[in-house]
Amino acid sequence: MPRPLLLADTPHLLYRAFFALPDSITDGDGRPVNALLGSVNQLLWCVDKYDPRAVVCCFGQESATYRTELYPPYHAHRPEMPDPLADQWQRAPALYEALGWTVTAHDDLEADDLMYAYARREADAGGHAMILTGDRDMFQCAGDGITILLQRARQEGPDEMGAAEVEERYGIAPPVVPDFIALRGDPSDGLPGAKGIGEKTAADILRRYGSLEAAIEGAIREKPSVRRALIEQADELRAFKDIATLRDADVERPPDRPTDRATGAAAARALQMNRLATRLEEGAA
Repeated sequence: MPRPLLLADTPHLLYRAFFALPDSITDGDGRPVNALLGSVNQLLWCVDKYDPRAVVCCFGQESATYRTELYPPYHAHRPEMPDPLADQWQRAPALYEALGWTVTAHDDLEADDLMYAYARREADAGGHAMILTGDRDMFQCAGDGITILLQRARQEGPDEMGAAEVEERYGIAPPVVPDFIALRGDPSDGLPGAKGIGEKTAADILRRYGSLEAAIEGAIREKPSVRRALIEQADELRAFKDIATLRDADVERPPDRPTDRATGAAAARALQMNRLATRLEEGAA
């Protein structure tokens, strides 16, 4: 198997680290660096385990305009970013670049769309892409040269999710994940799903019909509660599926770029992340 391209859901990594690590981890000016430290540590764990040919850190819109136009409450429930995290957010790209990682963003799409685009280019070229994320929406692109590295609470490394693992967990194939999200809903994105239809019922419907559209067309054959939800919410459910479907982007397959531990160590030392700096210096030596 070729060395993989590692794609990072950088917003997820920063948020996760910010709330998991104490804000008493600071630089020389007393500014918190807990999100920076945690996100780098998470990526280095994957670098050490999977030996990627390059690392791409993806940023993007918090809520893509086309998604909020389809459903205004999308992401509306999410609180404002805390100031200490916003400060680290601005400083993160320079630290990641010092480590030899490519930092990329998109003005119109979200980070998950950008990761999908890079993963698709890598797989289409015969390579293998690995996406480090906590977002189960990414399950839709698992398989065919793409592995999802799903972060889980209270465990050291992520779960490796290919097409078989997604089907085992949800009972459906990856391409049908947007249909599944539309029916089941996604509280983290503010999508309510179909009324009265939970995870098991959503999976059962899709196993029998194969798609959301086919289920809507066959709704008359369902029990009253499911029939009512599919018929009365048909247009809304189509919008939810569209929101959950990843968008492609015009990106180029990145060149090989090894992790630069020496330069990364200097950047970490400047931020007084001394244990990280020492570990990177030892790795560089």
